[in-house]
Amino acid sequence: MPFFKDVVGQEEVKQLLTGSVRSGKVPHALLFTGVSGSGKLPLALAFARYLLCQHPLPDDSCGNCASCRMVDRLAHPDLHFAFPIIKKKAGRDSVCDDFLPQWREMLERDPYVGLQQWMRRIDAGNQQPQIYVRESDEIQRKLSLKSSQGGYKVMLVWLPEKMNVDCANKLLKLLEEPPVKTVFLLVSEQPDMLLSTIVSRTQRVNLHPLSDQEIEGFLRIRYSLVEEDARDIAHRSTGSLLKAMENIQLSEENRLCFDLFVNLMRMAYKRDIRSLKAWSEQVAGMGRERQKNLLEYCQRMVRENFIMNFRHPEMVYMNPDEESFSVRFAPFINERNIFQIMALLEEAQTHIEQNVSARMVFFDMALRMIVEMKQR
Repeated sequence: MPFFKDVVGQEEVKQLLTGSVRSGKVPHALLFTGVSGSGKLPLALAFARYLLCQHPLPDDSCGNCASCRMVDRLAHPDLHFAFPIIKKKAGRDSVCDDFLPQWREMLERDPYVGLQQWMRRIDAGNQQPQIYVRESDEIQRKLSLKSSQGGYKVMLVWLPEKMNVDCANKLLKLLEEPPVKTVFLLVSEQPDMLLSTIVSRTQRVNLHPLSDQEIEGFLRIRYSLVEEDARDIAHRSTGSLLKAMENIQLSEENRLCFDLFVNLMRMAYKRDIRSLKAWSEQVAGMGRERQKNLLEYCQRMVRENFIMNFRHPEMVYMNPDEESFSVRFAPFINERNIFQIMALLEEAQTHIEQNVSARMVFFDMALRMIVEMKQR
């Protein structure tokens, strides 16, 4: 589990958090927000460690006390977690403790993680992970217990926007008036999806995107990259350490998105209806989260290809494979169709989020893409 020194950048936020402990003015509920890959979860974990440390230093945990040693194993009795999960048995809600071994294994490997990595680790398949209403009872039970070490009790909720409405409503009173020396740390990727009543009971901590220099330094130390390669990857990562790590080697998920995007555009240009039907069937067989991930990827690629036409390479954020394809493809994304294509992709994403039939959504989108690809 990370220390503050392990969190890339965000020095102002680190000072704010450590200062709140030294002054004895720790908010009872903090909401960490910011772009994906900015370090929200690692920072929240480091702050949890600092709160529980028995001999904290001015700017970090000591690392040697009994509490720090328990935190190292993610097994401190006063540190609790809630995160999106899937049902293990039909008809019965699971609780996060059922998935603690996978959670600990993931964080011990790397705290810079996203929902996709977590879904693969728990074999979510087509299930939509969420925090079920039963978890609210577990949280209330855990926080009602006396602190085993006589200090803070910490409840870290990763992706609270995945709480179902009943769970969120049952936690309102506890969030507003938690037990003494109890701190909630909420780590959100989509704070706009949280209930306003939840947000109003927290103090927001917004993390800024990381600078190219911060990401470059991390890559050179962690992966021993030469300066030129680290600088190139940092530039293409748009402030996200998660994207930087994916860009080092095109991940399996990104490779799939890239191949699907290329095939969609080529088949739409050729007006190959039969192949577009097969393409939509393939995508419909993917889970909802992966479908949304694909549509977000397609929107990014459309934007990058449009910008590529202006011949300002410093403004283009693509990896070598994407850039190689875009050399010939970019002219097909222009001022006559850019807004229509983006609207088409955004509409498909909205329908997928509303659980409209994926087969209908993607085949309709693919057919309409034929018209847009001819607008040169």
